[in-house]
Amino acid sequence: MNRTARTAIAVSCATFVIAGAGCSTKSGGSSTDDAGADGVKGGPGVTADAITLGALTDLSGPYATLGKSIVQAQQMWADEVNAQGGICGRKVSITVKDHGYDVQKAVSAYTEISPSVVALPQVIGSPVVAGLLDDIQRDKVLTFPQAWAASLLGKDAVQVLGTTYDIDMISAVDFLTRTKGVAKGDKIGHVYFEGDYGSNALEGSTWAAGKAGVTVVGQKIKATDTDLSAQVTALRKEGVKAVLISAGPAQTASLVGVAASRGMKVPVVTSAPGFAPQLMETPAEPALAAMLHVVSAAPPVSSDLPAVKKMVADYTKKYPGSPVDSGVLSGYNAAQLMAADLKAACTAKDLSREGLVKAHRSQSAVDTGLGTPQNFSDVTRPATYHTYITKPDKKATGGTVLVEDAHELPASKEYIESRG
Repeated sequence: MNRTARTAIAVSCATFVIAGAGCSTKSGGSSTDDAGADGVKGGPGVTADAITLGALTDLSGPYATLGKSIVQAQQMWADEVNAQGGICGRKVSITVKDHGYDVQKAVSAYTEISPSVVALPQVIGSPVVAGLLDDIQRDKVLTFPQAWAASLLGKDAVQVLGTTYDIDMISAVDFLTRTKGVAKGDKIGHVYFEGDYGSNALEGSTWAAGKAGVTVVGQKIKATDTDLSAQVTALRKEGVKAVLISAGPAQTASLVGVAASRGMKVPVVTSAPGFAPQLMETPAEPALAAMLHVVSAAPPVSSDLPAVKKMVADYTKKYPGSPVDSGVLSGYNAAQLMAADLKAACTAKDLSREGLVKAHRSQSAVDTGLGTPQNFSDVTRPATYHTYITKPDKKATGGTVLVEDAHELPASKEYIESRG
């Protein structure tokens, strides 16, 4: 789940090392099973006075803006936690590695930092997480991907936060048939990235469309494809009444912009990874405002939820001039959820990797105030089925405003049940 059209923000690891942790594997220090006189069991990444977390992010590739937002949001969280005395009497730091959305670089980075971190509150990219799954499971490193493929479910140490891509697209099809006039017998297009992200999203749209008597016309693209003129031409020829897109912000901007310029002014729906507020500063802004909606498990950053408003105010103060996008909310929420796990593990006197995973899986209604409660007790199910519908608004904080509040569709659970 990303952000912005072709922005490549090359940021050195040192710039974004949280609370003073270095970029080498030595940052977490050595640790033993008995980390301190407090009787709390330790392990890799945990000493008597420190907890070291890790982040494998994209600061120089297609999702550089997302990576920067998440890293800064989690740095803010760590600073806040440490100002209040840390967690379990230990100061928290995060060692950040930039993989540039390159799986091999991510594997090397994981090898470097994994001996000295207890958990990973940020790993960007479905292909990256897929490439690391065996190692993460073997090492029992609790991991929160910034990726929402259903293929990541069923792993004790890996937690997809919020909904999966297929659930988002079921919500998108429901929105189109309920509010945008898409009816039985119609066709809808679905433009999607090759790989887990796109294929999982297509599973959801195809299932929901089948239930509604609608036909999905698929158009598979690569992450490097930024001109979707050919796809728009193909979908227009098919006479689609709406389009879903499961790609990045650059692709969303191209799709909507080209479609509008050719008179194909049909509703378009994407999920959170497909939109960035920076798009509202591009020539595609009028078309995006008129045609696009976004489905997400997270509320818009412009939400009036008290916890969201406080986060926005704090982030704006700490990082003046930085955009407050959905990556900020996603990163901060992930950090808050990790804090809940660490506190639960501390209470159980076990901050080992195994203890942290056990504490995480014991929680069935974690509520940070930044969205809907999440259930981590069933490894085979999404943490929530609730989704929000938003739409672009250039004047709004985060670039979107609320259209429909969080709601859970019976169809989503039916879909999960049908998959066993």
